[in-house]
Amino acid sequence: MKRIFSVLAGAILAIAVASLSPAGAGGVSGDDRATIRTMIGDQIEAFRSDDAALAYGYAAPGIKRLFPTPERFLEMVRNQYRPVYRPRSVTFGEIVETPDGVLQEVFLTGPDGNGWIAAYVAERQADGSWRISGCALRPDDAPNI
Repeated sequence: MKRIFSVLAGAILAIAVASLSPAGAGGVSGDDRATIRTMIGDQIEAFRSDDAALAYGYAAPGIKRLFPTPERFLEMVRNQYRPVYRPRSVTFGEIVETPDGVLQEVFLTGPDGNGWIAAYVAERQADGSWRISGCALRPDDAPNI
């Protein structure tokens, strides 16, 4: 199961990075950027308080098909995305548009003190709202200051 999540996360990140274009030039407004950052931050806070229903509410339909209950979703994050589940610090980076959605880079310090980069993919829903459709996590090789 861990291998499946690693492959899925790597595929999302590879697709997103291969097709980067700066956000703002197209369909992502300043309000959209703020909404996406707030959504991701709120989901991280929901993870911190083990509020499975709230965290699950930010997930796109494709994620909900993979994890049909809030409890299963939270368990997956707890086991596979520990730096997202219990970060010591969270810093938002760039937002870029990709064919698969909007990519928000988030720099995390995990519970063990190691640095991580989470590449969140947000997709606009038919009703105009934003939901998280994926998150790829990789170690941040930059030295800690």
